[in-house]
Amino acid sequence: MTEKGLILVVEDERPIAELVRMYLQRDGYGVEIEADGLAGLTAARRLRPAACILDIALPGMEGTEICRRLRAEDIWIPIIFLTARDDEVDRIVGLELGADDYLTKPFSPRELVARVRAVLRRSSGSPEPDRTKVVGAVRIDPASRAVSVDGVPVYLTSTEFDLLSHLMSRPGRVYTRDELLSAVWGYAAHGGTRTVDVHVAQVRAKLGDAASIIRTVRGVGYTAGD
Repeated sequence: MTEKGLILVVEDERPIAELVRMYLQRDGYGVEIEADGLAGLTAARRLRPAACILDIALPGMEGTEICRRLRAEDIWIPIIFLTARDDEVDRIVGLELGADDYLTKPFSPRELVARVRAVLRRSSGSPEPDRTKVVGAVRIDPASRAVSVDGVPVYLTSTEFDLLSHLMSRPGRVYTRDELLSAVWGYAAHGGTRTVDVHVAQVRAKLGDAASIIRTVRGVGYTAGD
């Protein structure tokens, strides 16, 4: 048994996969490697790992398609995309499909491990001092990490949940994109504040008519309130 759980790495460049394995194992994680997209999807379904690190350009099936299929099956394993592509469109598409984070090659293995730790903290439901939060028709229970609108459950990724929870923690308080990136994702603005915009759009889409609780403050950021 590993200390921190199993991480599935789907990466067809063996040297990169082995480098990722070494750093994750050093940090106490178990690692399963697949080099093919179809094999990666099968492994994700079978193993239900603590998190997945997916390359986008894979033989057999792209990482974005793996993510899309897992989310369509209500499998909400935290996903980090790892890719040589530096196109903002690719990054946004990945996040819109429900990925939790995104790293572009070349990357620092230490940063990748830090990102894994961060997504696992978010998905684990670490104890939160706040009690149930209610803004308008939206209700959040931090203990169970459950979200509902007028009593109807809404299913968010771990990152989407933490973003909404942070906005609702102080209704009316305006958060800059940099503040949200630091508080929710755990890293500085060099990660790209567009990530925040994409996730806010995803949360709004899932909240439906209740999305109006999240307001954009032009030139500043976002706030939540009635």
